[in-house]
Amino acid sequence: MCFHSKQSKSATELQHRFKATMDNPLEFQPQNHINGFDFPETPVIIDEKPQIITHYNWGLIPAWSKDSAIQKYTLNAKIETVNEKPSFKNSVNKRCLVIANGYFEWKWLDPKGKNKQKYEIELPNEELFAFAGLYAHWVDKNTGELKNTYTILTTEASPLLAEIHNHNKRMPIVLKHEDEKKWLQHEPIEHYAYPYSVDLVALKL
Repeated sequence: MCFHSKQSKSATELQHRFKATMDNPLEFQPQNHINGFDFPETPVIIDEKPQIITHYNWGLIPAWSKDSAIQKYTLNAKIETVNEKPSFKNSVNKRCLVIANGYFEWKWLDPKGKNKQKYEIELPNEELFAFAGLYAHWVDKNTGELKNTYTILTTEASPLLAEIHNHNKRMPIVLKHEDEKKWLQHEPIEHYAYPYSVDLVALKL
């Protein structure tokens, strides 16, 4: 799974890497640790505007939801069931890149996970990358506020991540650089299930 990420690069670095323009630089805030359960706004690129870097809230709220409470259950979406789950099936063709340069996992050191070892997972040299994401637009019926939200897709863990994320053996889908455009152009979602993976580095913290 992926509930904690990192995006510590500058706006200039993001714009150069993704060949896109930040729509609201004042919103942008590099962060060394992003907690998904805070439902933060983080930088994304959506399929409808691939030349723009914008900010969406982590934790997908489907358009039919009565309130935002569902977010704590929609930080991640399993790629194997995403077409079937009511929360996600209407977003399968609403693709986004979730920009990051690392994420965090905890290895269980005992059967109940009372003792854990934290790891940072990243590309070599802390390069920027994109998680495979889906998004939705939701209107709060009480306030009329529009909320733009996303989820990160997960798949079966690679051998490296299975060793670290050893209690449920899942990992977020980090897209290969050359596949980011294909993801936004709606290449079949099943192409990104394991054994699809990139070469990641795990740092013990």
